[in-house]
Amino acid sequence: MLYYIFRWLEEYGISGSHLWGYISFRGIVALILALIISAWFGEKFIKCLKRKQITEVQRDASIDPFGVKKIGVPSMGGIIIIVALLIPVLLLGRLRNIYLILMVVTTVWLGFLGGMDDFIKIFRHNKEGLKGKYKIVGQVTIGLIVGLVLWASPDVKANLNLEVTKNDGTEMVVQHKDKAEKTLKTTIPLVKNHNLDYSEIMSFCGKYKTAAGWILFVIMTIVVVTAVSNGANLNDGMDGMCAGNSAIIGVVLGILAYVSSHLRYAAYLNIMYIPGSEELVVFFMAFIGALIGFLWYNAYPAQVFMGDTGSLTIGGIIAVGAIIIHKELLLPILCGIFFIESLSVIVQVYYYKLGKRKGVKQRIFKRTPIHDNFRTQDSQLDPECKYLIKVPHNAVHESKITIRFWITTIILAALAIITLKIR
Repeated sequence: MLYYIFRWLEEYGISGSHLWGYISFRGIVALILALIISAWFGEKFIKCLKRKQITEVQRDASIDPFGVKKIGVPSMGGIIIIVALLIPVLLLGRLRNIYLILMVVTTVWLGFLGGMDDFIKIFRHNKEGLKGKYKIVGQVTIGLIVGLVLWASPDVKANLNLEVTKNDGTEMVVQHKDKAEKTLKTTIPLVKNHNLDYSEIMSFCGKYKTAAGWILFVIMTIVVVTAVSNGANLNDGMDGMCAGNSAIIGVVLGILAYVSSHLRYAAYLNIMYIPGSEELVVFFMAFIGALIGFLWYNAYPAQVFMGDTGSLTIGGIIAVGAIIIHKELLLPILCGIFFIESLSVIVQVYYYKLGKRKGVKQRIFKRTPIHDNFRTQDSQLDPECKYLIKVPHNAVHESKITIRFWITTIILAALAIITLKIR
């Protein structure tokens, strides 16, 4: 909104109005504004939640060996993140940008889905919340919408990168096609040509390989959105854990969105130039600011939990942002913590069911998701159950686990960035 107002004022020569045309200026303002809104609104919202007794369903106290009782802590704090994110985006973003529209729709959609889950837990006193199949349907639906829009919208285009030899034949340089076009290519790490073409994967379909490639792309979008959203949801088990990890991931996606929207930087990194993706910089700067402001209240000991309202939304935002800038194949590295959390639950359930069929009680980890394994003492374990991994034997405090997970995410974020130059 403000972007259009100040661009209009610029036509009349109003001093300072030209600043709103710079993506760096709008991005920094979005970050500061989101942080302030998150911190200010967060305090008011937490007091409101306490008055109305909208608090977390009592968690299993036996998980925490340090005896921290998380009773009476307000939940649905994800609303703080969503409000602090959307207000700067709507004020500072170019609202006709298709990528920004998709990010806003994803935020609202998954925020509503997570809010329904928290509502059922709190007001219906149902610890299970929204049934898993309904969550999956909601995640698959938004993934389908995003995939189809990216397929059908004429505004979704990219200038493909080309390696050409200088006139003197001394070295190869990267240039981009003069004309932006629809493309099924995506950046793939650690590969020399740096691009994977979905239509080439479907080349066995012959003359229909392009259509089949788009179908594969839509399916991939659904899978990525669902997986990352659920991974963030599982990571939200300790104070500050998910918010901190997601803020770090948001920094990387903001950087990648910026270089993808800058012709010279895109050429230097040998990645696709994506016109219009600069608006994602505003979005992710607001995303970072909202999460940092939320950490003011969510850091140990938490004054508020984000709930599924926040965690499902955060994961969806990360997934859709990466898909838009053709970096979805970097997510297993960048979101490595989310991936490990999800994988730990999957293998734990599979191994337990495998033993159950044999009449043996067995588990791989002491508890899952994996972060719970580190705060579980050996004395808390079921003596009738066999555990493959029982380290650490003594529990680690959750604040230390959280910080160590943050550090791991920083390392993975650095690796994700440098893979753009390692081929």
